[in-house]
Amino acid sequence: MHTESTLPLKEQQRNILRLATAQALAGANSVVFYATGAIVGHAIAPNASLATFPITMFVLGMAACILPFGRLARKYGRKAAFMAGTGAGVMTGLAAALAVVIGSFTLFCLAAFLGGAYAAVALSFRFAATDGVDKARRARALSLVMGGGVAAGVIGPMLVTGTMDLWPSHTFAITFVAQALVAALSAWVLTGVKSAEPVAAAKSGGRPLREIVRQPGFLRTVFSGAVTYMIMNFLMTAAPLSMHMHGISQQAANLGIQWHVIAMFGPGFFTGRLINRFGSMPVAAAGLMLTGLSVVAGLSGTDIAHYWLSLILLGIGWNFGFTGASTKIIDFHRPEEKTQVQSLNDFVVFSVMIIGSFSSGALLNLFGWNAVLWGSLLPVALALLTLLPVRRKAVARW
Repeated sequence: MHTESTLPLKEQQRNILRLATAQALAGANSVVFYATGAIVGHAIAPNASLATFPITMFVLGMAACILPFGRLARKYGRKAAFMAGTGAGVMTGLAAALAVVIGSFTLFCLAAFLGGAYAAVALSFRFAATDGVDKARRARALSLVMGGGVAAGVIGPMLVTGTMDLWPSHTFAITFVAQALVAALSAWVLTGVKSAEPVAAAKSGGRPLREIVRQPGFLRTVFSGAVTYMIMNFLMTAAPLSMHMHGISQQAANLGIQWHVIAMFGPGFFTGRLINRFGSMPVAAAGLMLTGLSVVAGLSGTDIAHYWLSLILLGIGWNFGFTGASTKIIDFHRPEEKTQVQSLNDFVVFSVMIIGSFSSGALLNLFGWNAVLWGSLLPVALALLTLLPVRRKAVARW
């Protein structure tokens, strides 16, 4: 069995800083697409029911590319996957800008797919932060990198609001060009990340995936993380278009999304401490409960305050749920198995998200915003039920 080396503390800190910065920049890519994808889709799609299809393609890009990126990282190291992902991010912005200019829905969907590929590799930053870090500090390292994404809540909406009208005849075209430049900056930041081990060491050994998956608690952990991310995506896909339909301005919608993204990543500065105190899965369960509360807030009305409160609770719920599940996944693999197991986990998460992103658009157009909200409650309840034994044990310890 290969034993992973521990990096010097200063190199660990530099890695976390660079990965947190890259998380912020990459997060802006997702914010731009979630804020504009359904609106651009609604404007250029051949059918209004396809308005959220670009967001579905974004999620499909995440699901389709996570395993290839995992194999790339396993064979050549994480940095090779980072460069491939950020390269896709640059192409995303350029292709989306051209699609807006020429009114091509097909090209815009292709750009969304590439954007999903960039988002897929960006989510591996959280696991990369734990490389070369002592076990006791891994939850903290992982959550700090996710906390760095809070800046995405500022950068993304600023990109949209500040550039959307720079070319009046082609709204959002300059926004996507700016997004491409931000992706290029992210690539430069990632070149300084230090590896904890030789690439060859990461390629050797490891148990069969079948054996890893059969470990007690593995499937429960993956399921809770998948539901947390799916519901966040399910509601976030439809929220901007729903606000637009209810007469809320694009600027106000952008601000709501900004606070949502800040709520997604801001808790990362202390989620690691909560995990160390209460355990990863009790924190994940708390995230699911907050997600349920976000649905209740959304069902209470369609004023801007209802949307904002719902989006903020949704963001915090996602952070607790996804960080808790991600931290627990690390316990199920050995160092030589990490990229394989981590990419498998994310593949399941993103595959489940495809269902949510596509169905939310259909539900919104056919039955309205409340149908989207009600449709999210069942998977949240099922995920919570699987975690009840874990929560009871945590309460007993406390």
